[in-house]
Amino acid sequence: QVRLVESWGGLVQPGGSLRLSCLASGYTFSSYTMNWYRQAPGKERELVAAITHGGISRNYADTVKGRFTMSRDNGQNTVFLQMNSLNLEDTAVYFCNAVSYSGWPVTEYWGQGTQVTVSS
Repeated sequence: QVRLVESWGGLVQPGGSLRLSCLASGYTFSSYTMNWYRQAPGKERELVAAITHGGISRNYADTVKGRFTMSRDNGQNTVFLQMNSLNLEDTAVYFCNAVSYSGWPVTEYWGQGTQVTVSS
């Protein structure tokens, strides 16, 4: 059974930091591109950060570039999202996503999400 479990969301003040983690199981973690998405109330889900299966290439949304850093540990089947200088607009549910483009259709898995609230 495939599982993606996000952890370490929470309440933080503006300017603060959080480090999200996503523990994966039930599939070959190291073969999948991993993504972090977020969805704020009343808004569409947006891609925040992505990292390729080997961790060589990373991409970020312009809104988080320079503040967020995504990493992965293939030995621990875990991805992380270090979030610094958080602001009110970062408030959202953050979702972990795994994608494999090796076949058709694309294979994709989602976590249940973790709430991040930035508030003073």
